[in-house]
Amino acid sequence: MIRRGPAPGSPRPGRRAWRAGGPGRRPSRHRAGRRRVRGSLRPGLAAALAVVVATAWWLRSPGDPSAATPAPGVQRPQALAAAPTAPPSKAPIAAASAASSARPLSALGEAQRREQLALWQGRLVRARATLEAYQIAARYPHESRPIEEHPDQVRPFAPIAEDRALRMPGGAPTQGVHLRTTQERVFAAGLESSRITLTLQDDNGRPLPLRVLRAVQKEVTPPERPPTTREFAIPINDSGTQGDAQAGDGVFTAVMQPGTQGFAGFAGTVRLELHLEYAGQPGFIYFDLVYSPEQAATWLPGVREVLANGSLELFVKAQVALPGRYVVSGRIDDAEGKPLALATFNGEVPAGVAEFKLPVFGLLIREKRPTFPLVLRDVEAFLLKPDTFPDRVMLPRLAGTVHTTRSHPLAAFSDATWSSEERDRYLAELGRDLAQAEDKVREFGP
Repeated sequence: MIRRGPAPGSPRPGRRAWRAGGPGRRPSRHRAGRRRVRGSLRPGLAAALAVVVATAWWLRSPGDPSAATPAPGVQRPQALAAAPTAPPSKAPIAAASAASSARPLSALGEAQRREQLALWQGRLVRARATLEAYQIAARYPHESRPIEEHPDQVRPFAPIAEDRALRMPGGAPTQGVHLRTTQERVFAAGLESSRITLTLQDDNGRPLPLRVLRAVQKEVTPPERPPTTREFAIPINDSGTQGDAQAGDGVFTAVMQPGTQGFAGFAGTVRLELHLEYAGQPGFIYFDLVYSPEQAATWLPGVREVLANGSLELFVKAQVALPGRYVVSGRIDDAEGKPLALATFNGEVPAGVAEFKLPVFGLLIREKRPTFPLVLRDVEAFLLKPDTFPDRVMLPRLAGTVHTTRSHPLAAFSDATWSSEERDRYLAELGRDLAQAEDKVREFGP
C-alpha cells in the first residue's frame, strides 16, 4: 500500500474569528497560527487523494457489486502492466487446485476458503475503486485545481462573520439576544490592520442598546512567561469615525493595528478583549490577531502572461527582502465572473526580484471551457517560517482584479493529463494492490 506523507493544508492563511470565553463555548472555526504549512503545498490533489482513499477503503461496502465495475471512461493505465513487480507465481495456485481436486476440503477448510474469498473480493472492489478515483483526481497538477475543490478559497478576503451569545466566561447566555460580529482578517504584518464590528440584535434582527464598558488590547503569552508589552486601550465607537461606517446604526467598530498601538516589536497573538453590558446583563468576547512586525516582500507592478506547454502561466512579481519558502495563491475567473480555478505557487525564493508562477492547466481549461479573457484576482501570499510562531509573514493583499489575460482559442490548450514521477509512482503502487487482490480471488475462488 502507499505510504502517504502528510497532506499539506490550505495555501491561504487560516482565518480565526473571536471566541466567547468560558467552559462550554463552541470552539472557534479557526485556529490561527496553529496550522502549520508543510514543506510542499499541494492543496487540491492532496485533499482529493485523502478523500479518495478514505472513501474507497472505509465507506464502500465490500460486497457492493456496483463498485466492481470501472467508472465510465476510466481504464487501467498501460503503465501498470509494466510496473516493476515480479509476476505472482502460479505454482502454489496450481498445486492448491490439484490438491483440492484430489482431496475434498473438510467442512472447516471449506468455511475458511469461503471466508478468505469474501475477504479478498472486498479488497478487490476497494482496490479497483481507489485506483479509478486516483486516476480521476490526478488529471490536474497540485498547482492548478478546480475551484470547486476549495469552496473556502473562492472569496478569501470576505470578513469573518459570526453570531454569538451574550455571556460571561462560564455563565449562561442571555436569552433572546445575539452578538453579531465581523473580523476583517486574523493575520497581519507591518502596519496592516484588522477591522472589527459588533452589534447586538434581538431574535428578529433589530438592534438593541449595547454598552462597551472596556476594550483593551494585549499580547497572548504562556502563563509562565511575563508579557513584553503593555496593554493598550483601544477606541471602539458607533460615531461614524475611526473606521465606523455609519453613526448611530448600532454597529460598534474597532480597528486593530498592532504596529501603531504599542506592539511594533512584538511577534505573536494580539488579543482584543471587550467587556459588554445589556440591560444589566454582562458579557465578554475577544478577537485574536496573529501579528508579525516584519516585511517579507513587496509587490511589483505588472503580471507576465505566457502560453507554454499547452497551459496558461501567469507570473506575479515581488521584491523579496527575506529569502525562504513563499506560498502564493490566486483565483481565476472567466469573463463572465464564474470562478474557474485556484492557482498556487509553493517554493524557495532568494532575495531580490522574484516571479511567482500561477499556472492554469491546459486540460482544466479544455474540460471547463471558460469564456475568455480570464481574470486573476484576490492574490494572497506569505513567507513560511517553520518551527516558530508566528509561522508566517504575510504580504499585503492584492484584492480584486490583478490581471486580465488575452483571449486564447480553446485549441491552444493541451488535453493531456498531468504527468509526473509522483503520479506514476502512485499508479504503480495502486496497480500492484489491484493485481494482488485479483490473484487472491482467483486462488480462493471455486
